[in-house]
Amino acid sequence: MVNPEIFAKISKRIDSYRNDMIDMQVKLCSLPAIAPASGGEGEGRKAAFLIKYLEQNGFTDVRLIKAPDLDCPDGFRPNILAFTKGKDPSKTIWIMTHTDIVPPGELSLWRGDPFKAWIEKGRVYGRGAEDNQQDMVASLFAIKAFREEGQMPSHDIGVALVADEETGSRKGIDYVLKQTDAFRKQDLIIVPDAGNETGTLIEVAEKSILWLKIKTLGKQAHASTPEKGVNSFKAAAYMITELDKLHEIFNAKDGLFDPPISTFEPTKKEANVPNINTIPGEDVFYVDSRILPGYDVAVVQKKIREIADAVERKQNVKITIQEEQNAPAAAPTPARAAVVAALQKAIKEVYRKDATASGIGGGTVAALFRRKGFEAACWSKVDDTAHQPNEYCVIDNMIGDAKVYAHVFLQD
Repeated sequence: MVNPEIFAKISKRIDSYRNDMIDMQVKLCSLPAIAPASGGEGEGRKAAFLIKYLEQNGFTDVRLIKAPDLDCPDGFRPNILAFTKGKDPSKTIWIMTHTDIVPPGELSLWRGDPFKAWIEKGRVYGRGAEDNQQDMVASLFAIKAFREEGQMPSHDIGVALVADEETGSRKGIDYVLKQTDAFRKQDLIIVPDAGNETGTLIEVAEKSILWLKIKTLGKQAHASTPEKGVNSFKAAAYMITELDKLHEIFNAKDGLFDPPISTFEPTKKEANVPNINTIPGEDVFYVDSRILPGYDVAVVQKKIREIADAVERKQNVKITIQEEQNAPAAAPTPARAAVVAALQKAIKEVYRKDATASGIGGGTVAALFRRKGFEAACWSKVDDTAHQPNEYCVIDNMIGDAKVYAHVFLQD
């Protein structure tokens, strides 16, 4: 049970932090943490700022886990684990957010400098404001409210501020999980890496991800004499059409997911010949597949190869298939897991909404926890502006999410 008087005091304290939370967002936006693979220097300056904040705000145990990366000025990617004591140490309630951001993209599409955050209509605009600083700030100020109200959470609290989420997590939470035993199976692990505008989505399951690069090889020729060549582009188009049959072959539905089916979508297309009057001898396209957990990814790959073999024979081309990503779905977090129940109670109290456990087609870092047997849940109340120009965080969401975390921290 949650003491309503204590929760009311903590909520009021969180409300009083509104300007401080905005100020922290502005400061974090000014410390761009872009991966070296994306043209940045990593998360070093941002991590230094956060470590100083944690040490000044009651976290007595702050750990820095360095993932080696010689492309960074410091030679490593910084991952931070910080703890605050609760009444019962038998489990830890974790909030895991990531410090890295994606590049701003085309600057002309921004209404302001993406690294000089601005406030407009109840929102903080800037790269990283929603992804993932909204709930990073929310979680830190929820904990601060306990300290300043002289209250102890029901259990220990851990915050994980990790690197490299945007480029695969190898030097982020994946590295952390291999280096530490800080996470335990009884812990509640909340990852604010998915959500919706109403705060009613608790993500507990993901589909398998299979990205393929498909190359068709024919014979280049002048477009006026097509009989002298083999049109790789035409063969690729035929291959794309044939791949649509995968929806009929792997046609199961699972109501846990939205959409409830496996999807197989051609996406990126590489340029072939630069001029109109040449038949291309080589063509390259990509396929993004999101596969329901009930299907073995290897079985899907075998069927795609069979389709390619048939297209080769019909179109007189050679087709190569290269994996760009293969991430089999982790076992889902049960819809009745303790972390889901805790979030549902808190969301009902703060947002007056009934939240439901659901699966998504996208991938989140919660999958890394699930693959190791941890029951992790993704949740946040977001407008889903991540990676877009003019990314923003709704200030009321940041404050409301802080109250949700505070409520979880008070639950027995």
